[in-house]
Amino acid sequence: MEFDKSRQFSSEAEILKVLGHPIRLKIVAGLCTKECNVKHIWECLELPQATVSQHLALLKHKGIIEGKREGVEVHYRVINPLAKKIIATL
Repeated sequence: MEFDKSRQFSSEAEILKVLGHPIRLKIVAGLCTKECNVKHIWECLELPQATVSQHLALLKHKGIIEGKREGVEVHYRVINPLAKKIIATL
């Protein structure tokens, strides 16, 4: 096996860092199987809406998920291929 000294792994490390929190990991794992809105997510996780919203905001900011407005609701889905691959591996 050859080691690539020039590769930095910065973006990979950032994604792993964000996914390192159990709540965010659960959210991304769930969103890999089905798009859903914040209400459905916090009901499934049995967490306060504010807590889930904070985690969603970070995941969105880091480019792991995106939200699509449908009427008054925002439906979230995973858009980062590496995050999908990590979840599939777990």
